[in-house]
Amino acid sequence: MAFKALASLVSVLAALQVANGALTRRVTCPDGVNTATNAACCALFAVRDDIQQNLFDGGECGEEVHESLRLTFHDAIGISPAIAATGQFGGGGADGSIAIFEDIETNFHANLGVDEIIDEQRPFIQRHNITTADFIQFAGAIGVSNCPGAPQLDVFVGRADATQPAPDLTVPEPFDTVDKILARFADAGGFSPAEVVALLASHTVAAADHVDPTIPGTPFDSTPFLFDTQFFIETQLRGTLFPGTGGNQGEVESPLKGEIRLQSDSELARDSRTSCEWQSFVNNQAKLQSAFKAAFRKMTVLGHNVNDLIDCSEVVPVPPAPASNAHLPAGLTHNDIEQACATAAFPTLPTDPGPVTSVAPVPPS
Repeated sequence: MAFKALASLVSVLAALQVANGALTRRVTCPDGVNTATNAACCALFAVRDDIQQNLFDGGECGEEVHESLRLTFHDAIGISPAIAATGQFGGGGADGSIAIFEDIETNFHANLGVDEIIDEQRPFIQRHNITTADFIQFAGAIGVSNCPGAPQLDVFVGRADATQPAPDLTVPEPFDTVDKILARFADAGGFSPAEVVALLASHTVAAADHVDPTIPGTPFDSTPFLFDTQFFIETQLRGTLFPGTGGNQGEVESPLKGEIRLQSDSELARDSRTSCEWQSFVNNQAKLQSAFKAAFRKMTVLGHNVNDLIDCSEVVPVPPAPASNAHLPAGLTHNDIEQACATAAFPTLPTDPGPVTSVAPVPPS
């Protein structure tokens, strides 16, 4: 009897191993080079290689990456169940509407400047069999993979393209209050204040072209080509200057020459609902990666049931390792920090040696 029971157990285990092998068996893609767990992902390898070479300048973390990441958000956040509850169309989320209805949505004030990356991406969409909705989110994830320290973001395909534009005023503005920003994210997808802070990690590889149009390409932190925690450090430094003309809507003083600070970032870094979460990223690269990865995954499927989509995250390259350590910019000290979190002290950080830091603009491609 004991022998029969043991034999039965061995048979069950063997069956499970066979089943598991079937579930994880990879298919060879038609290109004869790549393999995938789902054949539907095979076409993405060619799209990836094309945009890496011809949109992202051979795999750089530059201007087109910054703008492609911005576009993922501006498209996906265009959804409002609150508006839909009034009987009006509330937007379709990550449905490509910002590019499909470019003539309408790029005239919304919050979308100023996104027409440039939309026009750069269009030829890639036209020559590949991919929806606009999928391409926008895919390009953002691939671009971020070029930035040292970034997480490997999740990618899904299977979104249908938009049939009508998103409503205006669904994209937060840099001059919006914290109340309005948190309410907008909560409406769009039930984002918590902590998830809002996590999504703003995107500003660590970002620059502003239109907040102050006299200084295009002005970064939000001193390391705009690295996905690191400097953005969360430098937004908590006391602002002392404007990098350009000053007095622009949505801009407040920054701590470094050549660095721009959004009013919304400054206020979120200092608001009691978000300040401690903001500070928690200061010297925690691992948390930065995991929190942004999770928040991006949630954002990238807004308007869709993720169970109806195909997970093709394996197509995304593993990003380079972090290339910096948390630090205070040269010329500044812990005394320049404006402590906002009431329950934890700001971490002790080293200060870079050398002359006072000045930040160079992000060059156009």
